[in-house]
Amino acid sequence: MQHDISFKYINKLAIPALITGVAEPLLSTTDLAIVGNIKENATESIAAIGIVGAFLSMLIWVFGQTRSGISSIVSQYVGAQRIDEIKNLPAQATVIIVGVSLLILGLSYPFAKEIFQFYNASGQVLEYSVDYYKIRAFGFPFTLFTIAVYGTFRGLQNTFYPMVIAIIGTVVNIVLDLAFVYGIEGYIPAMHIEGAAYASVIAQIVMAVIALVLLYKKTSISLRFKLPFNQEIPRFISMVLNLFVRTIALNLALYFGTSYATAYGNEYIAAYTIGLNLWLMGAFIMDGYSSAGNILSGKLLGAKAYKTLVELGNRLILYGFLLGIALAIISFILYQPIGRLFTQETEVLTSFYEVFWVILLMQPFCSLAFIYDGMFKGMGEMEYLRNLLLLSTGLVFIPTLLFFDYLDYKLYAIWIAFFAWIIARGLPLILKFRSKFLRLSKDEL
Repeated sequence: MQHDISFKYINKLAIPALITGVAEPLLSTTDLAIVGNIKENATESIAAIGIVGAFLSMLIWVFGQTRSGISSIVSQYVGAQRIDEIKNLPAQATVIIVGVSLLILGLSYPFAKEIFQFYNASGQVLEYSVDYYKIRAFGFPFTLFTIAVYGTFRGLQNTFYPMVIAIIGTVVNIVLDLAFVYGIEGYIPAMHIEGAAYASVIAQIVMAVIALVLLYKKTSISLRFKLPFNQEIPRFISMVLNLFVRTIALNLALYFGTSYATAYGNEYIAAYTIGLNLWLMGAFIMDGYSSAGNILSGKLLGAKAYKTLVELGNRLILYGFLLGIALAIISFILYQPIGRLFTQETEVLTSFYEVFWVILLMQPFCSLAFIYDGMFKGMGEMEYLRNLLLLSTGLVFIPTLLFFDYLDYKLYAIWIAFFAWIIARGLPLILKFRSKFLRLSKDEL
């Protein structure tokens, strides 16, 4: 059986996923850009959005791993031509994850102040963080529902509908951000940082409703929960638990970065927040090819097409590295305007411009790490991904950060640590993939 991994087909999957990936962090980045230009306490507001964003990203990344689990299993069954056997899996997986996340959210909500004090927030920044979080938190279950639907579509080799959902959500968020943050005279009062939070929640609800409608109208997959549990639920839960531990390690790195930047001072956490959001946006752009790798690797593994899988890996290395170089070059050209897009505060811009080049230099290496990360998720290699990130965070990121912080490198310490962390994550994935599947491809009939 022939499997299409042409440049045209890869891009047919990757480009919609890329647009979806850009749209996801744009919810927080839009809040950041619009709030960063208000006249009152802009630096404190940026810092608060950065701190809350780090915490919410942790929750979403921990519980949002349902997307990778669903996508991996569905794509493997598509490749094996046995899709009818797992039609009830997405509904069961979604109910499990959303139910658990609501419990976690209910436990964390009353302790918002203590949580953000743990991030070294204090004074006005702490007050803004609590206010922003206590609104944004209500969008959390809707986001997880949408992410689960994304996983189902991706498993079915479809990235177009997630793109449609993401674009609509982003447009809604931008329009409401402008209206709620700055206000519309005579109609809507200026709500500043709280307005940004309301805009994001409404956008997340709109996306969840559209996701439900499209899944119902455009696929044979039902989101009606029925027992007994599918035979793949234990494997799904195992995948999610491994990714849960992995994501804790990932967010431990993000926590250390945010915490250290906050301790350096308001202008440093504001500059770090801008850099982090741009770095995450770059990651989500690369997620286009990562998603294509995720979708196709699961399908090819299910079909036992190992030669084609190796060829896919070779092509994605090239595409990803070129994409990372292109992102770095474009950002270097727009170096000054990018900073001014987020803030006009001179001290914040000075701190940001000093380290932005390190973030840009990372981009080609990030692309390789993220793409192979996606492929390993598609193949269900969650345990290996878990162990690799635990080792990369514990033995590379944290020691590197502590060493350069001791040398008083401040934001340089954080971004050098992230650079080393990315290399430690990406290189072993490439080596393991090639050693395993080159051997299997030689044995393939």
